[in-house]
Amino acid sequence: MSVAMFAELAHKFVTFPQGKATTFVNVIKVGTFCRTVVWPLFPPLMMYQYIRAKDADYYATEVLYYKSGAKDVKAFNDPSRVGLSGHWRLQQDMETIRATANSE
Repeated sequence: MSVAMFAELAHKFVTFPQGKATTFVNVIKVGTFCRTVVWPLFPPLMMYQYIRAKDADYYATEVLYYKSGAKDVKAFNDPSRVGLSGHWRLQQDMETIRATANSE
């Protein structure tokens, strides 16, 4: 079995329903349905998932802060820091890296 034979077989598999007008019309109908019904649902679902994940993360941070009995909120989430570096875990990781890199 040669590569050309496999390529021809793969081409026949992909282009199997050739030449029928009803197949062409059905492909157009499915594409139109996906563009008008399915595709517009993705951005709201993605935003919903993002908000839920952020909410769960902030809730866990609040519970950790509450149960720790600490008085400094910025030790857990410092909004004045750039990007995600205000999160308590990233602060701890960055401090570990800094201490290791600057050890004497």
